[in-house]
Amino acid sequence: MTDRSGIFAGDDPFVIAQSWLDEARTQEINDPDAMALATVDANGLPNVRMVLLKKIEAAAFVFYTNYESAKAREITDTGKAAFVMHWKSLRRQVRVRGLVTREEGPQADAYYRSRSLKSRLGAWASQQSRPLDSRATLMAEVAKVTARKGTNPDRPPFWGGFRITPLEIEFWADGAFRLHDRFRWHRNDVSDAWQVVRLNP
Repeated sequence: MTDRSGIFAGDDPFVIAQSWLDEARTQEINDPDAMALATVDANGLPNVRMVLLKKIEAAAFVFYTNYESAKAREITDTGKAAFVMHWKSLRRQVRVRGLVTREEGPQADAYYRSRSLKSRLGAWASQQSRPLDSRATLMAEVAKVTARKGTNPDRPPFWGGFRITPLEIEFWADGAFRLHDRFRWHRNDVSDAWQVVRLNP
């Protein structure tokens, strides 16, 4: 048993996470959906970068990227990732670690179509994470793609979503005198029931 109440109360961590994100969207000045996504390379060396969370589902977190990027290659190799979302305005954070699968079906198509035209064309033009000799080269490629793909480009086959299904979720809120509140939801398998423990700050 834990003494969870207030912002930590509830039986579903995804509902709690959505509630915190909804609140952050009313208070954060920039990018309340931003998360620091961590992966590891073939040598076990960690990598971290900011990406945008696009959906909290009933059992997973979804973001989109170029499948040929460094993060995508590392995720594909390991099938695992972690992220943290930190909201300074709320003095809260959510940490997630879990297993990753691709989302490259109708949901990915729908999200791609919802992006601005320039962003859709940019997805075609950018060879993400690979060397680029100049910005002029990139803009020239954007111009070529625009002429070739027009105003309604299809989703590139090398671009889509990743779905992180957590084995661990931690909710953290700032406390007086640095005595923070931390609750970790964890399970050994995605089919297991969640176990919740309060952690020392």
